[in-house]
Amino acid sequence: MDWIEDQIEWIADGKKVAVGLTRFGTGKNLLLLPALSSISTRAEMRPLQERLGASFATTAIDWPGFGALPRPRIAWRPELYRTFLRFVTQSVVQPAATIAAGHGAGYALAVAAENPGGLGRLCLLSPTWRGPLPTMTGRRMALFRGLAKAVDLPLAGSFLYRLNVNSLVIGMMARGHVYADPAWLTPERMAEKRTVTDAPGARYASFRFVAGELDPFTDRDAFLESARRISTKILVVYGGGTPRKSRAEMTGLASLTNVRTVELPRGKLSFYEEFPNQTWETINPFLSESD
Repeated sequence: MDWIEDQIEWIADGKKVAVGLTRFGTGKNLLLLPALSSISTRAEMRPLQERLGASFATTAIDWPGFGALPRPRIAWRPELYRTFLRFVTQSVVQPAATIAAGHGAGYALAVAAENPGGLGRLCLLSPTWRGPLPTMTGRRMALFRGLAKAVDLPLAGSFLYRLNVNSLVIGMMARGHVYADPAWLTPERMAEKRTVTDAPGARYASFRFVAGELDPFTDRDAFLESARRISTKILVVYGGGTPRKSRAEMTGLASLTNVRTVELPRGKLSFYEEFPNQTWETINPFLSESD
């Protein structure tokens, strides 16, 4: 089997946006959606995609405004991401199941609730709905929105963005919230992550995510209600080392009758990237079940 690297063109606010995607494998269609973060791209799904490709035709796709390709200046907002995901499932791949991580999982829930069956069976990895700053403070603040708009300024915005994505900050974030093994983010992997943050136009979506401006829901009730409205089966998987506040949102889904929840013994928010074998062993039976 060959890996197929491609890109599509999508229009947001009248501007053309190039979005990267990777196809691998044969069988029923699976859509893989990475998390939204300053260092996230579809590449974080590649170890898992390689394992799933033995049984499924997988398509991993970047979110517009993220990834390694140049990104235009756009006021990125939740409405655009919901529209993009609907476009993907209608025009790029019609999935039998969707595997989504982080805020990507939040958007998968939001769109699936509007269009039952449109994303197929849902497998949510470390599903989140609230950005880093609102999670830290426990609330949304006007200051965060102001900072998100300030990042658009030519000089000050670039400086503000760089404060958030230097190697020290990325390393602290990765060790505290993303990876269980502090040594996993080797110099080579750090260089790959920095390449993502250095892509032209990276700051416009990245800082909006940090500020909570790309949150797919405004509160926990809406997050849970979307999951409750979905008639297809949902599997939620998260790592045993998931940060406390994020973990509370994930375990909240476990109370729903249509949700099956699995806690892996190791891993933080990006457990699927760090421990792809354990992740594949957990989700493959779910994906292979008959309806």
